[in-house]
Amino acid sequence: MIPPRPRTRYGWRVTELRVVDPAPNLRRPRPSLRRSRNARRRALVLLAVHLLIGAHIVHWLVAGRTVTPVEPSEAMAFSRAGVINAGLLFFAAAIVATAIFGRFFCGWGCHLLALQDLARWLLARVGIRPQPLRSRALRAVPSLAFAYMFLWPLAHRLGAGEGLRWGGAELTTEHFWATFPGWAIGGLTLLVCGFGIVYFLGAKGFCAYACPYGAIFGVADRVAPLRIRVTDACEGCGHCTAVCTSNVRVHEEVRDWGMVVSSDCMKCQDCVSVCPKDALYYGKGPIPWLARPLVERPAKTKPRLAGWEEVVLAVSFAGAFFAFRGLYGAVPFLLALGLAGILSFLTLVAVRLAVRRDVTVRRIRLRWKGRLQRAGWAFVASAVLLAAFWVHSASVRASAFLGQHTTRTLSTPLLAALDVASPAPALTEGELERLERGRAHLRRALGWGLFATPGIAAELATLDLLSGDAAAFSESAARARELGEETPALLRALGREAWARGDLAAATAAYRRASTRWPAWDRPYNDLGIVAARSGDLEQAAAVLEEGRERAPSSADLAYNLGVVRALQGDAQAATDLFAETLRLDPSHLQARENLEAARSMGVLPRTPSAPVLPLP
Repeated sequence: MIPPRPRTRYGWRVTELRVVDPAPNLRRPRPSLRRSRNARRRALVLLAVHLLIGAHIVHWLVAGRTVTPVEPSEAMAFSRAGVINAGLLFFAAAIVATAIFGRFFCGWGCHLLALQDLARWLLARVGIRPQPLRSRALRAVPSLAFAYMFLWPLAHRLGAGEGLRWGGAELTTEHFWATFPGWAIGGLTLLVCGFGIVYFLGAKGFCAYACPYGAIFGVADRVAPLRIRVTDACEGCGHCTAVCTSNVRVHEEVRDWGMVVSSDCMKCQDCVSVCPKDALYYGKGPIPWLARPLVERPAKTKPRLAGWEEVVLAVSFAGAFFAFRGLYGAVPFLLALGLAGILSFLTLVAVRLAVRRDVTVRRIRLRWKGRLQRAGWAFVASAVLLAAFWVHSASVRASAFLGQHTTRTLSTPLLAALDVASPAPALTEGELERLERGRAHLRRALGWGLFATPGIAAELATLDLLSGDAAAFSESAARARELGEETPALLRALGREAWARGDLAAATAAYRRASTRWPAWDRPYNDLGIVAARSGDLEQAAAVLEEGRERAPSSADLAYNLGVVRALQGDAQAATDLFAETLRLDPSHLQARENLEAARSMGVLPRTPSAPVLPLP
C-alpha cells in the first residue's frame, strides 16, 4: 500500500491518515437509493389531467354550454338544495373507488397535488427540502372543513324541516365559471395552496392540513383491501420512507402491521419502486380498520411539537381563517384554509423567537445564543407588517360580519319597510339600538377597508331607509350604485323611497330595473303593480301583473293582486277565478280565502290592492 503524500498547511507538514475498516468482511454494504420508476409516469398522468381540464374549459368557451364542473366542491349543491351534478357523481365515484383501491385519485388525479409535487421538485432543485410540520392539532382541519362544506348544509336543511327533497339534475351548464373565483384570486389560490404551503408545512402540506376532500378519502381508505404490503424479504433499510412524499413512515408501518395503514398514503408507489429487495408490493389483504399489529405494541413516533405549540397553531389557524375567509368578498374557502395554515406556522416561529435562545427555520438561523441574526431581524420586521395587516383585516371582517348579523335580526321590520303596500314599521327601543349598532358596523367596514366589500354599501342603504334618515340613505344608495351593487333589496329600497316622496317615475324605474335583472322574481312586478294601482292607473297595473304572471306563474301574490285589480275594474268573474288560483298556489293565503268567500256569497270584493310580505330571494 502506498502511503499518502504529505502536504504543507500553514507551514506545518500534515500527513492524512487512512481510516482502515477493522472488519471489512463483516460490514454490510448499504445499497444506494434507487430512483422511482413511477415518478415520471405519475407526472405524465397529472399533466394529462390538466390537459383534460383545459379541454373542458375550451369546450365551454366554444360551445357556450358544457358539462357542469367535474370538481368535488360542486357536490355542495346537493347538500344545499338536493341538486345532482357532474361534480357530485364524480366525487361519489372517487369515494367508492378509494374504499376499494385506496387513495389513488389523490396521488394520480388531483390537480392541486400536482402543483404541490411541482413545488417540492422545484425546491429540491435549489437545495431546499422542507420538513413536514407533523402537527396533531392541524390534522383536524380537513375533517372540520368537510363537515362545514357538506354536512352542515344537510343538517341545516333537516333542521329547517325541508328534508332531503329532490332538487333536480343539472348535468350541463352555460355558466361554467359561476362557482369559481376570477383569474387573479384563482392564481393566488394555486400559488398559496400549491406552492407556499409546501415550503412552510412540507410536501403535500395542503393535503394533510387543509384539504376537505382528503378527509372523506382518508376515511374510505381505512376500509380499502388493496394497499401497500410487505414480504419477509424486508430488511428495514428505510428507503421507502426516504422517498415517500406523503410523509408516511413506511418502514415502521410495514414492520408493525405488515402493510401501510396510514390514510395519508396516496398510492403513488414510489416506495414499491425503490425497495432494494423488492419486498413491497401493492395487493389485497386485511383492511386497516380491522387489522391487528404484528408486534405487541407498535412503536409510536414521538410528537415533534410540544403541547403549547399545538395550542399556538390551533388558535392562530382559527384566527387567520376567520379573519381572511370572505375578506372583501374575494377570499374563497380553500384560499382561506391555505393562508391560515401558513400564518399559523409563521405565528409559531414568532413565538419560538420570543421563548427560545436558538431558532432555526429551513436551515436559516434566526436566533443564536439569545441574539437575533440578520435573518431574524428581517423575519421580525416582516412579521410586524404581516400582523398589522392581519389585525386590520380581522377588524374589517368583524365589522362586516356584525353588521350583516344585525341586518338579519331586523329582517321582519326591514321587509316591511321595503314593501310598498305596508306602512313604515314602528321599531321598538331594542330594535332601534340594534339598528344603530348595525349601521355603525357597516360604516366601519366600508370606511376602514382597503377595498369595498361587495354588498356592504347596499345593505347599509337598506338600514338607512329603515332608520328614516333620508340624507344617509341617499348617500349610501349612491355609493352602492357607484360600486355596482344594485342588489334586489337596494332596488326595492330605491323604489319604496321614491314612492314615499311622490316620485312615481323614479319608483317605476327602480322596479323596472329589478324586473329586468331578475325576470323570474315576482316581487318587482307586485311592487310596480301596487304603485300603478294606487296611482289610479289600473290598466298599467293589470298589464304589469299579467307580465309578472307570465314570468313567475307560481307566485300566489301576483295572482292575488291581479284579482284585486280586476275587481277594481269591475270584472268580478276574473277576480273570483284569480282568488281561486291564489288558493291553489297557496292554500294558507288568508286574504284570498276571505275575498273568494265574500265574492261567492255576497258579491263583495275589496277596493284596495295589498300584498303579504315575503322574504327576499
